[in-house]
This record gives sequence, structure tokens and C-alpha cells, in this order.
Amino acid sequence: MRDNTHAATAAGRLFVLFAVCCAAVAMPLTFTGPAVGLHAISRALGGSPIALNWVTNAFMLTFGSTLMAAGALADSFGRKRIFLSGLAVFAVFSAGLAFAGDILWFDVLRALQGIGAAAAFSGGMASLAQEFDGAARLRAFSIVGASFGIGLAFGPIASGLMIASFGWPAIFVLVVALAVIALIPGAIFMKESRDPAASGLDWKGAFSFTLALTALTFGVLQAPESGWGDPLVIVMLLAAILLFLAFGLIERAVARPMLDLTLFRYPRFVGVQLLAAAPAYAFVVLLILLPVRFIGIEGMDEIVGGRMMIALSGPLLVLPVAAGLLTRWFAPATICGAGLAISAAGLFWLSRLPVGSEPVTLIGPLLTIGVGISLPWGLMDGLAVSVVPKERAGMATGIFSTTRVAGEGVALAVVTAVLSALTSTNLATAAHDQAGAIAQRLVTGDLQDAAALLPSMGPAALLQGYSDGFSALLWLLTAITALTALVVFLFLGRGGETVGDLEEEAELVAAMPSDEAGLRQPAL
Repeated sequence: MRDNTHAATAAGRLFVLFAVCCAAVAMPLTFTGPAVGLHAISRALGGSPIALNWVTNAFMLTFGSTLMAAGALADSFGRKRIFLSGLAVFAVFSAGLAFAGDILWFDVLRALQGIGAAAAFSGGMASLAQEFDGAARLRAFSIVGASFGIGLAFGPIASGLMIASFGWPAIFVLVVALAVIALIPGAIFMKESRDPAASGLDWKGAFSFTLALTALTFGVLQAPESGWGDPLVIVMLLAAILLFLAFGLIERAVARPMLDLTLFRYPRFVGVQLLAAAPAYAFVVLLILLPVRFIGIEGMDEIVGGRMMIALSGPLLVLPVAAGLLTRWFAPATICGAGLAISAAGLFWLSRLPVGSEPVTLIGPLLTIGVGISLPWGLMDGLAVSVVPKERAGMATGIFSTTRVAGEGVALAVVTAVLSALTSTNLATAAHDQAGAIAQRLVTGDLQDAAALLPSMGPAALLQGYSDGFSALLWLLTAITALTALVVFLFLGRGGETVGDLEEEAELVAAMPSDEAGLRQPAL
């Protein structure tokens, strides 16, 4: 009888893991899919360049800004409840996207979809920590991370096939299917759990943080159209600064803050936050910008464009595990710094290949970027808990996850604005006052509308301006990534960290009570 009970419990845990893994596979499809389908979505729904930029940014904004709040709600009201509620919201609004009639409603539904994703992510990872203990918990988190890698690697080609066969709404049907598959075993087998010491949500902190990110993202996206000196842009950016300052004051005053600012006293913790932000501008922005370039500008179909992206994201399927094995011989700081340096080399290589290059020539630099970013990818979450005292592990990883996801949204908005500005500068001599409007349409992959604004210019000149702007952007990303590699190496290497120290810290964290370690989830 006891053996049967144990077997049933073990099977239930596997079903819980399966549910969270299905949700993890669905998450990457929510931002790689619309990137591959942006050209088709713009043809069907229309919309200004700003509205098309919000197709991706609306999801990233709400996902990143509500992640910490969702984790606090899961601790207070139940991890299973938040996971299932988040999945249901995620599925409903994903289904709604397939039937959106205009770009405004599409963007609104994307924002609501991001809120559901944040709840499902936080609740699912915290629930998983309650189901598994010790080394089994670490293996479970690794499997979830690998599931996310599968979605990231094959999301673009799967989306391309769906779009080519059934149209762009099909990518959201696939997301809904994965959410429903996750919902059923989660509802049946997941156990409810709460943190007895939880004191509810820090509403003031959550509200100020969300408003700050919204103001910053809105201001940055509006700037290419209105100009950086436009009163609305200035007001939004100033509001973002004031709201971030207010958030900091709120977190210093509350008894149980979402963001414990005292963690930033640890230099190596600061290094981990820089490491968390690095994939945003060295890798994630390319997941959005490159499909737009391949499909909207270079004229590839969705299947070919999706296939090209496998070279970039495919290494995530294997190399994070290999990076873990390398810690037997090299310090994590060395591996992470080397990985970012390799990514910087790949970015520079890609910058040397203009728009219109043979697709086969792009595989090398894309693969190099993917290989480089995969090395720190497998170590980031372990480092997030190893650089602070073990009793702060849950908070540290919650901050790490938010830094990573929110950083991706901000990075995408900033990089899009920079690409638009660089392209506009390249076109200014020939296009004069139309340069900004043309550049915005090129950045969203709308070559046809860009050419229609100034027929006398010709497609070749437009492509040259865009190509030069894209290359200049890649040079900038190269420099930032190389600098980050150096800073991460220096900060994470402080204090004579050894591999043994890291392994000992991981064992201590694995032995923590479930409620303390519950937030040690793999970040997006």
C-alpha cells in the first residue's frame, strides 16, 4: 500500500512537471511567433509603426512589470491558484488575439496576455519548488529550462509553418493548445501551497513599478515619430524617472518589499543583474528584429525566415548543460565572461553582412551569437542564488527574473528606437523631412509603405539606408556586450569565488525550506 501511494505521488509530481514544461514551451511562442508573423499581421490589421512596435512591447512590458507582483500573490493566495488562473487568462486572451479585428485591440490583448503569462510563470515555478526537494528540485528546474529552450529554438520555424499553412492567427491557436494541455494536469495533480509568513501584495510598489516601466517604454517608442524633444516624450521619460524613484522609496519603507534594495550592497549581486540584462541586447532583441528583417525587408517567406532563426536559438538546446559541466574546470565568472565575448564576436561578424547577403553566409554569425549566449544561460540562475547569503535566495532570484524579463522589454524598445534613428539619419540627405516616417516603416518591416512615401527614392536606396543602420546598431550592441563581458568577469570573480564555493552554496540553497527557495525558478 505504501509503495502504491509513493508511486502515485511520484506520478503526480511528474504530471505537475509536465504541466509547467508545457507552459514553458508556450512562453517563447508569445514573442517569437508575432515577430515572424508581424508582416502578415500588419497587412491584415494595418496600424501605424508605433502600433506595430507595441505588438511585441505590450506583452514584454506587462510580463516584466507584473512578475514580482505575481510571485507575491502566489505566496499569499496560493501557488496553484495563481498558476491555473494565469494559464486561464493567458489562454483566453491568446485565443482572442486570433480574432482581433484591428491593431489597437490586438495590442490591448497582448498586454493582457502578458499579465496571464506572468501569473502562470510565477505560480508554476513556485509550485514546482513545493513538489520537489533537494537535487530533484534542481533537475526539475533544469528540465523546465530545457523546455523553454525547445520553445525558443523551434518557435520561429513552427510559427513560420503555421502562418504559411493557415495564416497568422494559427500561431495563437498553438499557444492556446499548449496552455490547455498544461491546465488539465495542473488542475488535477498540483497541490495548493502558500507562504505562512506572506503579508499580501505590496500594491504601492507594484503600481509604481508598472507605471514607471510603462512611461519609459511609451516615451522611447514615441520618440522616433515625435522627436526626443517632443513635450510628450519628455514628460513620459521624466515621469519614468520620478516613478522609479518613488518605487525605491516605497520599497525602503514597507515591511516586506518586493525588491529588497539592500541586496545591491553585494558587488557580485550587481554583477549577476548585469548578466541577467546581457541576453536582452545580445540575443533577445535579435529574436524580434531579425525575422522582421528577413521577412519584411529581404522578402523571405515565413518558413525560410523561421528556419534561419534556428541557427541563433538552436544552441540553447545543448550548450547550457555543457556549461554546467565546464564548471568542473573553470569558474562560472570565466565561462560567463567568455560566452558574452563570443556573442560580441558574433554580433560584429553579423554587422559585416549587409541586407541582401546570401542566407547561408548568415548562419556562421548567428550560430556564434547563439553559442556565446548559451554558455552563461545555463549558469545564470545558480549564480543568482550563490552571490548572496542563502537566506536571501528567493528574493535574489525574484529580482533576477524581473531584471531579465523587464530588461528585455526595455531593451527592445530602446533598440527599436535606435535603429529607427540610425536609419533616418542615413536617409536624411535624400528623403529630407520624410526620413523619419520612412525609417519607422522600414523598422517594422513595411518596405512597400516606406517606398510609397517617396516613390522617387527607389527601393535600393531605402535598403541601403536600412542596411547601414542595422550594421551600425550591431556595432553598438557589440561594444555593449563586450563591455558587459568584462564587467561581469570582474564583478563575479570578486572575493576569490571557486567552483567548490558555488557548488557548496547550491547544496545549501537546495536544502532550504520550500517556502524560502520557492522563487528559485529559471528566468525567461
